[in-house]
Amino acid sequence: MHEGRWGAFVGGELLLHAVTEGGAGESLYGNFPGATAILRSDHNATGRSAVDELIGVIGGSGFYEFFDDPRTVTPDTPYGAPSGPITIGEVAGREVAFLPRHGVHHEYPPHKVNHRANLWALRSVGVRQVFAPCAVGSLRPTLGPGTVVIPDQLVDRTSGRPQTFFDTGGVHVEFADPYCPALRRAALQPGTEDGGVMVVVEGPRFSTRAESQWFAAQGWSLVNMTGHPEAVLARELEVCYAAIALVTDLDAGIDAGSGVRAVDVFAEFARNIGPLKDLVRVAIAAAPTERDCACAQVHDGVQLPITLP
Repeated sequence: MHEGRWGAFVGGELLLHAVTEGGAGESLYGNFPGATAILRSDHNATGRSAVDELIGVIGGSGFYEFFDDPRTVTPDTPYGAPSGPITIGEVAGREVAFLPRHGVHHEYPPHKVNHRANLWALRSVGVRQVFAPCAVGSLRPTLGPGTVVIPDQLVDRTSGRPQTFFDTGGVHVEFADPYCPALRRAALQPGTEDGGVMVVVEGPRFSTRAESQWFAAQGWSLVNMTGHPEAVLARELEVCYAAIALVTDLDAGIDAGSGVRAVDVFAEFARNIGPLKDLVRVAIAAAPTERDCACAQVHDGVQLPITLP
């Protein structure tokens, strides 16, 4: 294992900003107190960079318990700080980087998550595949609380969120199928639901009954607040991405009761965090070790206005 896989490529070198629990970092060249070190990256005999092996997980703080002996890195990005430090460790024999979507203490509501910094930071430490477990409301009575869905489509109903890295130039990323087919296959395990449209709303409020009924009338299956622009930003960075959606409630227009309450959503997610983590472990083990999907070539033949990390 080489330390050089945990940092951002800058001018052919590797920029590493590592922070341990005590605030000090460690490199191949010794300890440094929260400083920034420049390290050379490593490549295997085939010329494939070892950083390509990392799998990312963007999820809730319960996923910190994934790791037995983790290390923490805090990459800088051109878009500000990510939601929290990135924790790196081994899961199912694979090297995994976890980033808390809403922050370590859930301090960032859905409309304030810095998705650009999060995805940039993950790629900069070597992540090329991302599983994104998330809480969703159900727009179908048959998909009750506790159901896990691996969606295959997405509808954006957010407003005002920065949703691209390309603010100049003529870059138009292909997004007809927003989720990586290889990662979807890895996540599709016995007991999960295959496919469905996830509509992403701005939040932080829940939908009105009329909105919920309209979503359902379109044939959409799930409603969520974070799946966009997370998915498209991953695609722009040529990172494979798949959502793993845990149903926490029937949405307001489907359930004739009092409507969705945040306390009930959090409680349902907490009840299912154990099985959800087990599923993510299995998906990580099943993820391909070499990428042959189109996600890694979306910019072939295109001159980009920025250099990807």
